[in-house]
Amino acid sequence: MNKKPIIIGVAGGTGSGKTTVAKEVYRSFPNQSITIIEQDAYYKAQDHKTMEERLLTNYDHPLAFDHDLLIAHLQRLLDFEPIEKPVYDYTVHTRSDKIIPVRPKDVIILEGILILEDKRLRDLMDIKVFVDTDSDLRIIRRLLRDTEERGRSVESVINQYITVVRPMHLQFVEPTKRYADIIIPEGGQNVVAIDLMVTKIRSVLDAAALA
Repeated sequence: MNKKPIIIGVAGGTGSGKTTVAKEVYRSFPNQSITIIEQDAYYKAQDHKTMEERLLTNYDHPLAFDHDLLIAHLQRLLDFEPIEKPVYDYTVHTRSDKIIPVRPKDVIILEGILILEDKRLRDLMDIKVFVDTDSDLRIIRRLLRDTEERGRSVESVINQYITVVRPMHLQFVEPTKRYADIIIPEGGQNVVAIDLMVTKIRSVLDAAALA
């Protein structure tokens, strides 16, 4: 039987490049035993709320996430059991009816802005990474993402950043940097740091293959 899977947490502020880091690491292992779990998939269902109430959701606050479900799913993956990962629909601000089947793997990359905020999640991680990127780059990346991928206006993105995202980053995200084993400046542009992560993961996969 294989050893227990390892969980690598990749955290960082909105637009920091944490998703790029996670995907670059994942792409370094084609057809191998590795998967990505996104914290964003675990926003709480809001079916019981009106659309007006849903629009007020603070997606950058720890209480926006269903960490109980995320932890339960990670525990199942650690026991080499499959899960059904939820899908969040940002157009209606609640969880979709769709699910994504995820089979257990030897390496699980968990990425999200607040994965290091919850001690229960931290305790499940073998390696904790924080992607540290200047705030001006992060707001530009978020602006491009939300206008191009989520159909939002420039004004609404900027207003949300000033009133919600920035205060939440300073209160909840930035302080979690102290829990990181590795801090990666500039996200996906830091080729050296990504190569070091890939080397570490490769050694874990090699060990699992020999177990």
